[in-house]
Amino acid sequence: MPPTGAVLRDRYTDAAERLATRLLESLNGTARPVVTTAHPTDTPELAALRLLGPDLFAPQLLAGTAPDRRTAAALASALTVFPPAADPLTTAWLDHVCGLLAGHPVPQPDRTPDPHSWQHWSAQLALLAPLALPGLDGPVHRAVRREPLALARGTVRAVLRGDHRTALRLLRWSAWLVRLDPAAWPATLELPPLLDRLRLTGDGSRRSELQLTIVTHLLSGRRS
Repeated sequence: MPPTGAVLRDRYTDAAERLATRLLESLNGTARPVVTTAHPTDTPELAALRLLGPDLFAPQLLAGTAPDRRTAAALASALTVFPPAADPLTTAWLDHVCGLLAGHPVPQPDRTPDPHSWQHWSAQLALLAPLALPGLDGPVHRAVRREPLALARGTVRAVLRGDHRTALRLLRWSAWLVRLDPAAWPATLELPPLLDRLRLTGDGSRRSELQLTIVTHLLSGRRS
């Protein structure tokens, strides 16, 4: 009997947690290979590669080095097994950047999230948090650079609402912007205290710990 949807989700989640653990080890300087083979055949591992997406390359991008070729090849395999989706818009942008990093062409969406409503824009931007890494640039990044106040509002709103996951993802964009241009960020909103608060209210998952670690690296400006 084939596994049920719930069983598959659990397997994929477990695989993503294991992969996040390996990424954390790499970021913390106790690296072992994040991807063990360029052509994985295990379906949960392929699903985990798709779930982590651009974060697979966080150790290299934060260190200012080229993306790992074996990881890129593995992600390309995952994109083949789990083809990119044209919708929703956030998924399309994530898939496009995954394709660029993996050398697996995926069409660029013809539009970006609209910052006209900062609440809705912030929710979309939170889903695009894996794009908030040094070395990545594009229309979404340019929109963030144009809308620092909207990003700040969204970050504070998520913290006040107790929405840890959204707050952490928006804090990552905030840290990315501060690292890129400290003068672009509202001086009245200090990010380290927000990071400290989110450390205390996290869900305990390895994927959340990965987000916290990436934010820490972005804020410190140090290379991993």
